[in-house]
Amino acid sequence: MIDIEKNNRGNGIFITFEGIDGCGKTTQARYLSDYLRGKNIKFIMTREPGGTRVAEKIREILLNRDNIEITGRTELLLYLASRAQHTDEVIIPALKSGVWVISDRYSDSSVAYQGAGRGLGVESVRNMTLFATDGLEPDLTFFIDISPETAYLRMKKQGKVFDRLESETENFMNEVRKGYYWIIENCRNRFFRIDGEKSPEKVWKDIKSILIEKIPELK
Repeated sequence: MIDIEKNNRGNGIFITFEGIDGCGKTTQARYLSDYLRGKNIKFIMTREPGGTRVAEKIREILLNRDNIEITGRTELLLYLASRAQHTDEVIIPALKSGVWVISDRYSDSSVAYQGAGRGLGVESVRNMTLFATDGLEPDLTFFIDISPETAYLRMKKQGKVFDRLESETENFMNEVRKGYYWIIENCRNRFFRIDGEKSPEKVWKDIKSILIEKIPELK
């Protein structure tokens, strides 16, 4: 059960969805949004990079395929800048007012993508993300785990135009996946691996069961 009394930013609940590109996390965030709406729970849905005017401009730089010269360190710092703005302007104010926050990606993405994928070091990047978020971490995180092969086929089938990160190699995505496994080992109290190879409906069923266990009011 989530101990809301111990956090220092109100009684809103902060839930994030993580995974490699094409895993289906955005779909699951929408399922959760519909579920909370049916329970008459006040929430906002946001995303990273982005979520604010300034952060969305940073998103444009990060995901533009023309910006191939962006280095790993520059990439990380841009993500952290976007996240700091997003946290201060949107997430913390919502939580303080008792509103739940659902985010499509948050700090764990940097640990996996830049820490592991770019080889900058998972522990070093995690410490930097804590600075960017002023120590804020999600209450619950659902890691939708699929293979890079499955992710690529799904995005291809959808006719998706790949952005700069989605265009990365299979080897890169495998390293990112290893980064998420590192988080599993170090954040067991809030970080849950979900088998994303299943159908979206079955994935949601698995997520819902954990939500109900951790947040009894959702029964």
